[in-house]
Amino acid sequence: MAPLSRLNPWRRGSDYISSISGATLVSGTVGLLIGLVVASLVSIPLYGLDGWMGWGVPIIVSACLGVSGLWVGSNRNRDVSAMFPALANASGNGGRGSRNGNILVDTSAIIDGRIADLSVTGFLEGKLMVPRFVLDELRHIADSSDSMRRSRGRRGLEVLGRLRKDSTIPLEVLDVGVNRGEEVDARLVQLARSMKSPILTTDYNLNRVAELQGVQVLNVNELANALKSIVLPSEELRVNIVQEGKEPGQGVAYLDDGTMVVVEGGRRYVNAFHDVVVTRVLQTAAGRIIFAQPKGD
Repeated sequence: MAPLSRLNPWRRGSDYISSISGATLVSGTVGLLIGLVVASLVSIPLYGLDGWMGWGVPIIVSACLGVSGLWVGSNRNRDVSAMFPALANASGNGGRGSRNGNILVDTSAIIDGRIADLSVTGFLEGKLMVPRFVLDELRHIADSSDSMRRSRGRRGLEVLGRLRKDSTIPLEVLDVGVNRGEEVDARLVQLARSMKSPILTTDYNLNRVAELQGVQVLNVNELANALKSIVLPSEELRVNIVQEGKEPGQGVAYLDDGTMVVVEGGRRYVNAFHDVVVTRVLQTAAGRIIFAQPKGD
């Protein structure tokens, strides 16, 4: 048991070092070196002191300035992340990067709002990174003359405020801009490739473009579709038919998860609960549609 007890502190120390981001390691090392250089310059006249002070005082000065430089440098890791985005996700976690590293957030995911509820559940791991150009786009939408766009933009800003206050998952604004004439989506994909981080979005087009360039995408809509209840043909459901369908005689109902149920011949049961039998399930890019007919017909 003694050898194992001696190894545990080393393992804990190794795990702690592995959890430190590359940006923090670089900024801390640079701060330490600057502190030692300053200490060596300050200590030059101190070597002439008599006795032990000629070597003891320079050592104390070097230790103090070195630790101070390390502390200051480690706390400036955000500046290094902004200059070298690839270091923001560089750590010793190896292949776990995209699951436990940084997640770039798209404007559409912020406006959608479900990201705030998703972060509370604990399914998201790591840190949410909002590039400055995404924040600028969100502010531009919130200041739009169109009332619909303005309300969506303001809702997005409210969602960011909720994420800021929520301690479940950290949120950080990445100080990265966009060049004149460059599209926001293209810059976001480029940044994700350099950081080796996934993109959280609800934008179908951005999803496809990012996947073509080898960037992992976390699509909130795909997650919502995957979590919807599974129904099979011949299964019975009790639904509330709330409106008429597009085709003559059809009625439309919705399950608790928002899945649309098209009831053939259900028009006469509008605004009433009725038992139906599933006939088929259609999976589309927009989601899942269930077709059914009234039970007993």
